Amino acid sequence: MAAVELAPRAGLVQRRYLPPFSTMVSSLADQAGTGAFWRALLDTLRGWATGLAIALAAGVVLGIAIGGVPLLRAALASTIEFLRPIPSVALIPLAVLLYGTGARSTLLLVVYASFWQVLVQVLYGVRDVDPVARETARSYRFRTLTRVRTVIWPTALPYVMTGFRLGAAVALILEITGELVIGSPGLGERIAVAQTSGAVDAMYALVIVVGLIGVAVNLLARATERRVLRWHPSVRREAVA
Repeated sequence: MAAVELAPRAGLVQRRYLPPFSTMVSSLADQAGTGAFWRALLDTLRGWATGLAIALAAGVVLGIAIGGVPLLRAALASTIEFLRPIPSVALIPLAVLLYGTGARSTLLLVVYASFWQVLVQVLYGVRDVDPVARETARSYRFRTLTRVRTVIWPTALPYVMTGFRLGAAVALILEITGELVIGSPGLGERIAVAQTSGAVDAMYALVIVVGLIGVAVNLLARATERRVLRWHPSVRREAVA
């Protein structure tokens, strides 16, 4: 922060490219006093949370369904490996074609990107289930839901939480990217508008906000993971250490 404050004041960097940090903070304070800023913040958080929730639900359900059937897993493995590496930003033209420049276009990108993070982790989790426990449940003729609840879910849950943590970060990245490129409502759109209008101090102020949101999302995801997995040996070892 000190370097960002001193560099433009000392003439090492032109202020039109990098204003002093105090100027960014002042601009942020000015924007925080407007309703437009808070509406944009709410739009970004709503899009992030909605996309992550959809991706998490779809990834868990499909991951357990696919991973629990070896033939289905083998049949879809090549399809998953083909679709998973496709960059979500490559879908921007398709999203705009389908939904225009509204929030649904960005939501499509968020869901697509974070879905694969969850799905792949759940598949790993289902594959890691103890074969003896699986066969025992089958020999006792457990119903499918009972087998999922008592055998698959306890093993897969740590993987689900890893997918949640990874998906939360990816969802935020794609939410901001979609707003920047597509122009859907949110902080990303305001960053793009500030950049094109020459309001560099406002642009950097909004970038700071996005960075703080990223830190908060990471902390929230890790806290949720520790709370949900407080019974897991790895979390207990961290608590003891």
